[in-house]
Amino acid sequence: MSTDDATDFDATVDLLVVGSGGGGMSAALRAEALGLDTLVVEKADSYGGSTALSGGGIWVPNAPSQQRDGFSLDPEAVIGYLRTITDGLVSDVRLRAYVEKSPAMMAFLEERSRWLEFVWKPGYADYYPELEGGSPQGSTINVPPIDLRALGDEEDKLLKPLALAPKGIWLGPKDLRLFYQVRQNWGGKAMMLKLIWRMVRAHIFGDRIVTIGQSLIARLRLAMKERDIPLWLGTPMTSLITGSDGAIIGAVVERDGKPVRIRARRGVILATGGFDHDMVWRKEELPEVDQDWSFGNPAAMGDGIRAGQEAGAATDLMDEAWWFPAIQWPDGRMQFMLNERMMPAQFIVNGAGKRFINEAAPYMDFGHAMIEGQRTGVTHIPCWLVTDHRSWHRYVIGGHLPIPKVPFAPVPTGYKMVQAWLESGVVKTAKSWAELAAQIEVPAEALEATAARFNELAEGGHDDDFQRGDSVYDNYYGDPTLPNPNLYPIGKPPYYAFRIVLGDLGTSGGLRTDEHARVLRGDGSAIDGLYAVGNASAAVMGRSYAGAGATIGPAMTFGYIAAEHCAGTAAGEPAGDTSGGSAAAGGDDTTIDTTGGNR
Repeated sequence: MSTDDATDFDATVDLLVVGSGGGGMSAALRAEALGLDTLVVEKADSYGGSTALSGGGIWVPNAPSQQRDGFSLDPEAVIGYLRTITDGLVSDVRLRAYVEKSPAMMAFLEERSRWLEFVWKPGYADYYPELEGGSPQGSTINVPPIDLRALGDEEDKLLKPLALAPKGIWLGPKDLRLFYQVRQNWGGKAMMLKLIWRMVRAHIFGDRIVTIGQSLIARLRLAMKERDIPLWLGTPMTSLITGSDGAIIGAVVERDGKPVRIRARRGVILATGGFDHDMVWRKEELPEVDQDWSFGNPAAMGDGIRAGQEAGAATDLMDEAWWFPAIQWPDGRMQFMLNERMMPAQFIVNGAGKRFINEAAPYMDFGHAMIEGQRTGVTHIPCWLVTDHRSWHRYVIGGHLPIPKVPFAPVPTGYKMVQAWLESGVVKTAKSWAELAAQIEVPAEALEATAARFNELAEGGHDDDFQRGDSVYDNYYGDPTLPNPNLYPIGKPPYYAFRIVLGDLGTSGGLRTDEHARVLRGDGSAIDGLYAVGNASAAVMGRSYAGAGATIGPAMTFGYIAAEHCAGTAAGEPAGDTSGGSAAAGGDDTTIDTTGGNR
């Protein structure tokens, strides 16, 4: 942390945003609309952060797109729902700020740019839809697909996923469910034909269509370009600058290998993400995190959180993450275990050979069960998803398509287990329960008893032990042709066991903040001029997860809220009053050159 050396600044803005994910970009767009001269700096050479790598869902109850479809929720009931799932860890005033401001955030973005279009995905339930205030219809909002050619020379600077889909293969949020039903109904088969057409079209016309997080960030970046909001890539923040009264008045960044001291008249918003890949730090907070299994932004090393701590900030929930059970393939690539856990003819066992949770439970709950189980001395990290050859022929498992072998297909096809998976140990196979138990190192008698009990429950149509299938959330990626979409007996061998590790979408603990996204000290007082949003802040979801998009929704909303507070609108001050004019208007400090965009 640096201290103010009188007027020794290299540049001046009203608002400095550190980080270019969904939270940082939303903050910048709102600040610019309120008249603030705004600069976004990004540590990496690519923009988008973990948002660009995400599913792109935005959890916003009473979003404009829901309202347009004639759907609405009681805000008080939604606050009650969040109060229940956060279990007293998050203040009511902060929960209320989120519920009340998130629809306004989304309406603002839609009005601000032609690129920002949002659609509702009805039917993808909240993760606890049976609780009062939870919704079976869900509040997950997405953006439509976009052709990356719209970005022009910015296209190559968008952070790409580690595993790129083959050219022309893209699935929107509403496509995915049908894709998983390729063997169950004609809708799934039609989806497969659509994918083939998309691939052919891309090769003929050069389409570069993306969806989910890639589309969301592309659209936010295009909106920023429309408004000439500068974004400096390859510009890490090295320290915050404090004034004599302890307020944050700017930051030091490194640009082109040189330190640049930036004055921020209205404040600094930390949107730097979590500490996903700092394994020393993560193991200190949670020893059960054995390896780097995070899906988060590779650049997320906790820089913003450290800077806040050096400025006197308190932290919270530092042992938490957005847990997601995952497969780690032989090449190190991570893959979500989502639809597989809702598949009917499967169960998951720990090192004792026993089930320990409703396999279809929300992924955050599943991760917690793995951690808590590991602490009992019984191995839960890894655990094993056990299924049979019939399911391998019938369901999409690990990205494998249950169709005849297709030469040169971009994903595994055919009816034989993928040999590379077997050779790596990610998948085990056996012709008996005793043989499989030996392969995955669990007691044979226990595994046989678990299989027998599971089949008894499946034949009866109800999971009396763990209630799998009771929630409409469980059913979403299940088999719609069955009475209980999540239950069917395990059949004949060969049996397969898929190794499941403790993945995450990023850490969810960070700097403690209030309802304005202001960073707080241990005594609850705010550090003037400092804000934190997204995974740089302790999650408004506490240790839970309301529904798909419960990371990005709060990041964007509190980015919007922070910008309003910086502009003075939260305190009743006139929007755009920057106390000294914008940097472009002159003053004692060097102004930001907004021509030339990224460097």
